[in-house]
Amino acid sequence: MKGSNGLASPRLLRLHFVLLFLLLSVAVLTVAALENENKGSSLSGSEAESAISRFREYLRINTSHPEPDYAAAVLFLRAQVDDLGLESDVLEFAAGKPLLLLRWPGRIPSLPALLLNSHTDVVPAEALKSAHPPFSADLDPTTGNIYARGSQDMKCVGLQYLEAIRRLRAATFAPDRTIYLSFVPDEEIVGNDGAAGFAASEKFQEMKVGVVLDEGLASPGEEYRVFYGERSPWWLVIRARGAKLYDGSAMENLMKSVETVRRFRAAQFDLVKAGVKAEGEVVSVNLVYLKAGTPSPTPSEAEVGLDIQVPPNANTEALERCIAEEWAPSSRNLTFEFKQKVSVHDMFGKPAITAADNSNPWWMLLEEAVKKANGKLSKPEIFPASTDSRFFRERGIPAFGFSPMANTPILLHDHNEFLNKDEYLKGIEIYESIIKAFASYKGDTKDEESRAEL
Repeated sequence: MKGSNGLASPRLLRLHFVLLFLLLSVAVLTVAALENENKGSSLSGSEAESAISRFREYLRINTSHPEPDYAAAVLFLRAQVDDLGLESDVLEFAAGKPLLLLRWPGRIPSLPALLLNSHTDVVPAEALKSAHPPFSADLDPTTGNIYARGSQDMKCVGLQYLEAIRRLRAATFAPDRTIYLSFVPDEEIVGNDGAAGFAASEKFQEMKVGVVLDEGLASPGEEYRVFYGERSPWWLVIRARGAKLYDGSAMENLMKSVETVRRFRAAQFDLVKAGVKAEGEVVSVNLVYLKAGTPSPTPSEAEVGLDIQVPPNANTEALERCIAEEWAPSSRNLTFEFKQKVSVHDMFGKPAITAADNSNPWWMLLEEAVKKANGKLSKPEIFPASTDSRFFRERGIPAFGFSPMANTPILLHDHNEFLNKDEYLKGIEIYESIIKAFASYKGDTKDEESRAEL
């Protein structure tokens, strides 16, 4: 309707403006929905609640050393498997230390398999030094933090694998390559009866694993940390002997060595402080114990235990020379013995690292999958300690350490270890994207010998 002057009435103009506003609103919402779809859908309220409930239940199982309840952990995990329809088997490389192996068969059996590894054990926790009981899995309703031993190291990742597979199966995804999940014991105490035995077994050879994903570290920033190698543990004991009453006593000789080691340690970490090297790229040395041989005023024997972590790019010959000539010279009545000495090389004689650049298709897949899930990887690093990944890299198998925990302080092995529930849920989506990408990739047909190139 028009007014007497031929113009639209004010009421009609207002209607036009309202309709235009509604159309613009619908357009904006549509674009936002499309963008969200490209980034990957988030978990629904009920999905998130159930996932958090299962995570907390797993955390409540006390698998801390020296008496981890592995049986309860395996019982819980097998119950999840029944819901997912995965094949399962329990292996033992030492009595009372079960390893749970799950299998999701791929459509193309000739493709090398994907292995998702996690450990079920956790380090001991001091309840008196924690604001929350270490195995209560308390959820702070204000912050959303879940407090428990293992929340970061690494029960979170093991359950994120399963939750990601739960979502993939619900979406009727069918992997091209076979997916294995291993829940191994004893990682926190070297892993000889867990991943080490597993990697050396006939069963593992039959699996034809082409790539492994394992634990990483939390990141205080927004980017996710990823690790392509790690330091190898050398456990060294230096022993001193000497006179009881005169110069050159055992303790005097030993303390000179301790001071030499201290200076070496300080020089290494000065490189980190100056930004010349990352933490995982230097040799770390920690004094574990000091012990005198006899309860007398001047004991004739004394020893020191050292935990040395050696990066894969270190000059090990020079380091051993330093130990023999400077830390424990025979001229001062000193001897040394390695209680453990893990090689920094793989079975092919090359540094035990995985290529983290465009020469490795697995790296490119990982980077792109995290990006598709609306995440970002930081610069790849050498892990500052040792994990089970080394047992797979030793065999020339590509392995990445990756725990999707951004905006999170590093609290593994610390008091009041926690992971925020939103970060945990986001990690499920991240792993859903990674597993889908890795399991759909058909380009990897390398044999065992050529794996060394990666």
